[in-house]
Amino acid sequence: METTSQPRHTTAVTAILIGAAFLAGLDLFIVNVAFDDIGRDFSRGAHAPSLGALSWILNGYAVVFAALLIPAGRLTDRYGSKGGFIAGLSLFTAASLACGYADGVWVLVALRALQAVGAAAMTPASLGLLLAALPPEGRAAGARIWALSGAIAAALGPAAGGILVQLSWHWAFWINVPIGAALVVAAVRLVPDVRHNQGAPRPDLLGALTLALSVGALVLGIVQSNDWGWSSARTGSAFVVAAVALLAFLGLSRRHPSPVIDPALFRVRSFTWGNIATLLFNGSFGAALLLAILWMQQAWGFSALQTGFAIAAGPPAVPVASILAARLFGHLHPSRLIAAGGVVLALGAVWLLAALSTQPSYWTTVFPGWLVIGAGVGLGFPNLVAAATATLPPAQSATGSGINNMARQVGMVLGVSILVSILGTGVADPDTVRWAWVFIAATALASSVAALAMTATRTPATGAVLDGDLPDAGSLAAGYSHI
Repeated sequence: METTSQPRHTTAVTAILIGAAFLAGLDLFIVNVAFDDIGRDFSRGAHAPSLGALSWILNGYAVVFAALLIPAGRLTDRYGSKGGFIAGLSLFTAASLACGYADGVWVLVALRALQAVGAAAMTPASLGLLLAALPPEGRAAGARIWALSGAIAAALGPAAGGILVQLSWHWAFWINVPIGAALVVAAVRLVPDVRHNQGAPRPDLLGALTLALSVGALVLGIVQSNDWGWSSARTGSAFVVAAVALLAFLGLSRRHPSPVIDPALFRVRSFTWGNIATLLFNGSFGAALLLAILWMQQAWGFSALQTGFAIAAGPPAVPVASILAARLFGHLHPSRLIAAGGVVLALGAVWLLAALSTQPSYWTTVFPGWLVIGAGVGLGFPNLVAAATATLPPAQSATGSGINNMARQVGMVLGVSILVSILGTGVADPDTVRWAWVFIAATALASSVAALAMTATRTPATGAVLDGDLPDAGSLAAGYSHI
């Protein structure tokens, strides 16, 4: 590793890098409560955009983000994390400005994809720069704080969106511009550069494109299944394209000297199962967030502002649950806390299922259920990132974080897509909504099972850890103690 200078202002550098991660997380979720306003604004006469079309405002961003995170991580490892971070943040800020001027759903989807390119460049670079700026004993804590900022942003996004939509849905995007510009200026002045693997071959960009095509085609088939029919040629073709593109991606990955996903990383047991748990956990949370918002707006008639503040019940529980878990149970393997988070999230979904009512009853239905879900998020999100990335070598930190973030985004895309497929045209049928909450609870429990698989198996005779490289409870507890 080569570092141009040692960070002399660690606190300021940490604030800049975590601030960028927070901004990207906020933007990802701030749009949820603006769906109805965007749909009305883009209506052409009697033809309003469908829920499936509007879902691409979320899914288009997430698909591009997911596909480019890993090659972006590789590029920043090779050519310099600071340059990648600043370039990505600048593009993200400029695209946010353009999103506010979109005059149609598909124009907005295209601009959101451009936003995602910038976010994909800055996100893994921000974690790579942060870990390089911290001493080894503080890296696990740094990864947790970085992840916690994203979790809080995800929870605060709808509330912030509700306030901004009172001005105009355009401000859901324009809010990024002054913050992004300030972070760019601060990063240029204060953040030191970090470079790894300067002689490594270029990452497999063709593999990244085939991965994006595979995920996009899968999402297209799921989202459009209600309109096209599950047995239609178009739905079948979408799934065939997804499968063929996935096979092409695997073939390219085997032959390329610098594949999108380095197979060696998946020999780390905690990393492999951590990413599976991440995909499932985020699928559950993303679907829960959108379903709660749609129910309050479409079934109860809540405004964007009312919905935003209703969802704001969850954010206070996120840091409280995370910090208390670190203080009280930091001696446990993070897989136990992640599994607990999945169970708590599922309990919140079950509560919302059981208490579902077409009559507005926020304080007895959504409020307690969303508070429980917030606690589950606080247990799950930070520990997922810490467990999956804390044991990777610094030279692969940006790439590893890219894979972990890809799992987050793919999980979100699949969760939202399956939810849209279950709901069809909306939340008019309470029985369908109940089945959607069943799906959310089951997915959260599946993430708990995957989290428990992170724990290493020991041989009876020697007690040796199979698969190696797992963080022990003591080292992660030491990392937690720095928070």
